[in-house]
This record gives sequence, C-alpha cells and structure tokens, in this order.
Amino acid sequence: MKVIILNGPNLNLLGKREPEVYGSESFEQYFETLKSKYADISFTYKQSNVEGELVNFLQEADGQFDGIIMNPAAYSHTSVALSDAIAAISTKVVEVHISNIYAREDYRHTSLTAKNCIGVISGFGLFGYEMALSYLLRSAK
Repeated sequence: MKVIILNGPNLNLLGKREPEVYGSESFEQYFETLKSKYADISFTYKQSNVEGELVNFLQEADGQFDGIIMNPAAYSHTSVALSDAIAAISTKVVEVHISNIYAREDYRHTSLTAKNCIGVISGFGLFGYEMALSYLLRSAK
C-alpha cells in the first residue's frame, strides 16, 4: 500500500509551536516512528505553507497512492481551492486535525475541505494520523 501524508501551514513547526496544543514532538520524529511501525507501507510525506502547492500535491497524488492523509491546518477553514482539489480527485482523502477543532475558536468549527473527504479525525494528537491510516488499511481489503 502507498500512502501520502500532506500537511498544511505551520505544521512544519510541530514540536516548537504551542506545545500545549500540538505536543512537543516534531512531525519528522513522528513520521519516522510511523514508518518503522508500518514497514510494509510505502509512505511519502509533504508539507507546505502555500495553498497552491498543496493543491498541486493533491493533483499529483491522484492515482499514484492508495490513500491520502491530509491535515490542511488553517486552510481547512478557508480554502475553497483545496476543497475543490479534493473533490476533483479519485484517491480517498482522510482529513486529520491534531487538536480538537470543535473545542477551539468558533471560526475553526467549520471545515470547507471536510465535505469532500471520506472522513475527519480531530483531537487525538498525532495519533490521528495512525487512526486515518487504520481506516485506509481496512478499506483497502
């Protein structure tokens, strides 16, 4: 199975940015743990702070991967472009949020991208990525 993880803006700062909300582990550290735990899965990881790059990543991933795990971060609340890109591809996308977006500011309670994803996982920290992977593995059978 081939899975790509796409992270949006400011997630390159995990481990440094608001550790009380996002934890103290960098995504790169977590990604290495995930790869070693699921050695039979081919993982790719990309992060960008640029909306258009994330759109390009989605389009490029379509048909090349068995599943996409995406944390659009703040763009989930604002990006019609990402929502449209997810709708335009056939590869399943699972949306992940590290924090519980429903326990935060009101503007974070709406995700424009969620309606085009197979599901949304929110509030379980970095473990949410593994939860998304678990779904993709089960749905591939």
